[in-house]
Amino acid sequence: MPPFDALLILSFGGPEGPDDVMPFLRGVVAGRGVPDARLEEVAAHYRAVGGCSPINAANRRLVEAVQAELGARGLPQRVYLGNRHWRPFVADVAGEMASDGVRHAAVFVTSAFGSYPGCRAYLHALESTGTDIAFSKLRLPFHHPALLAAVVERARAAAAGLVDPRLVFTAHS
Repeated sequence: MPPFDALLILSFGGPEGPDDVMPFLRGVVAGRGVPDARLEEVAAHYRAVGGCSPINAANRRLVEAVQAELGARGLPQRVYLGNRHWRPFVADVAGEMASDGVRHAAVFVTSAFGSYPGCRAYLHALESTGTDIAFSKLRLPFHHPALLAAVVERARAAAAGLVDPRLVFTAHS
């Protein structure tokens, strides 16, 4: 396979303002029969913080940082951002990439965990772009030694000085 000529950062996406909240949520649960009453409950949480998900700004900063690092290393790869559930949608970004002449893109999925929604759903989104781009999904970081070491270090620092510290992990769903 030829070398990568682009990097796609692929994420979940999120609403950018109050008017985006319900269309975003309907897109996330499409085909699952989730009642509007439940969507309204979730929408209230988004609206309480202005209707904007922080994931979008974080991903834009990530794209800028990666692009700067690649440039500092003299690597000319282009960095794109696409989302499964909100603008910029991955299919639209893949079309832009194809127009830019991208043939083989490395893909970093921002969901760190191996699960259907955190891994396979992103592969399906890539397969559904309608382009001839060869996408090569990079390793998920959930079990990467550097990530594990950082989590351990931060947990130890947070627990320092506590009498009987307990560590609890949770998920948004």
